[in-house]
Amino acid sequence: MSNDEFRGALAQLAAGVVLVTAQEPPLDEHGRGEDVGMTATAFMSVSLDPPLVVVSLRNDSRMDDLLAEQPLWAVSVLSESQRHIAGRFAMKGRISDRLLFEDIPHVRGEVTGAPLAEGALATLECRTDQRIVAGDHTLVIGRVLGAQLPSGDGSPLTYFRGRYRQLG
Repeated sequence: MSNDEFRGALAQLAAGVVLVTAQEPPLDEHGRGEDVGMTATAFMSVSLDPPLVVVSLRNDSRMDDLLAEQPLWAVSVLSESQRHIAGRFAMKGRISDRLLFEDIPHVRGEVTGAPLAEGALATLECRTDQRIVAGDHTLVIGRVLGAQLPSGDGSPLTYFRGRYRQLG
């Protein structure tokens, strides 16, 4: 089986789209670390008791490297009206994350300090519980420390056959 065949088969599975965020540790005791974000479709719940979720990160990606040292991170479940956010944080060779966050309305998580996208269907604040290397990715299992439903209205942004889609 080729990589293209495998990728093509899995493209038939619709997935929800989330923005995973974290804050780099500050360089000194007076500052705040830079915000980092990435779009993910490989995200799901794992357990209700305790509340656990998992996100799959490409090995040696910026987010994988950051979450190896920063245990606190957050997830914003994107709505269909937030396609621009998903596209922005999924770009290869993109500009700095600091500039990407500049014009995206967000609030800081009370527990993690990570950016949470305003208008998201749901937000979760997490602490890494386990990291499991699986091929060219790392599965980061996070204990959910807090969950909110800031915008219960709207439909989720989905990803299917290589494109962002709307339900219905």
